[in-house]
Amino acid sequence: MAAATRVLQKGISPSIVVILGATGTGKSKLAIEIGKRLNGEIISADSMQVYKGLDIITNKVTEEEQAQCRHHMISFVDPLVSGYTVVDFRNKDMHRRKKLPIIVGGTNYYIESILWKVLIDTGQGSDTESEKGVGSESKAELEKLGGPELHRLLKEVDPDMAAILHPHDGRKIARSLQVFMDTGVPHSRLLEEQRGQDGGDCLGGPLRFQNACIFWLHCKTNALDERLDKRVDQMLSLGLINELKDFHQRFNEKKIKENSQDYQHGIFQSIGFKEFHEYLTASENVSQEERDKLKIKGIESLKQVTRRYARKQNKWVRNRFLKSKSH
Repeated sequence: MAAATRVLQKGISPSIVVILGATGTGKSKLAIEIGKRLNGEIISADSMQVYKGLDIITNKVTEEEQAQCRHHMISFVDPLVSGYTVVDFRNKDMHRRKKLPIIVGGTNYYIESILWKVLIDTGQGSDTESEKGVGSESKAELEKLGGPELHRLLKEVDPDMAAILHPHDGRKIARSLQVFMDTGVPHSRLLEEQRGQDGGDCLGGPLRFQNACIFWLHCKTNALDERLDKRVDQMLSLGLINELKDFHQRFNEKKIKENSQDYQHGIFQSIGFKEFHEYLTASENVSQEERDKLKIKGIESLKQVTRRYARKQNKWVRNRFLKSKSH
């Protein structure tokens, strides 16, 4: 914290502070300390924490922590709503309250949308990242075609973008196709024009705010792995299993019966929920021994997925900010 304070007191008033880092590196604690010392307020950049419920599994700050420094963008979207998007987040007026905005969270594309002009306005009243408004129905229909077929269609209209996107990444492919359908211009060409704007570079369009102060919290992989495993154990002691059971009964059970369950949108894609799917959906006829095995399997899967996610977050920071993986 002392190092962060020295950086912020060098005479340049930052327009915003952004704290990056893998899950489990202490971003929230640093944000609270900076907020208390510099009259700031914290804006959560976590796509799962915007939803009500699953407080333990999404690792929301506690009420005590929120009392130390005001937080925004936490627990205000109904869990059955899947249409909250990065555009909704990006459009928030970060300076409305005349406080120093401290952006903290692990959702990479939320961070990107705040720092850079990276969202493409299709001219249809919504950005390409949005899943609601004009064009949302056609995008949803596109996604139903599946990744391989979508990839084939994208190759025909935008081969450059098709070469970048994985054939099974249906959502991103559908988004690129939607851009072409709305504008008549390949998505790759629009992004290239954006990078060519004054202040843009190979990583994206111009910065949205001048004098942004960015911290990257990083620690050795083996130390982080151990910390993340312990955090999962702590979540279990705080009542993680009961939280999952309750949420499943209230919101997910009916979807499964209707064959409409979707672990790819909204809060249901949260790390930790789908990992316990087998345990939560086990029939009453399953023995206690087998049920315990499913729970242990879910716990181990959660630990593994969390460690993998932390590596993905660090990889993004290196690629987006350092440009070279050798750093």
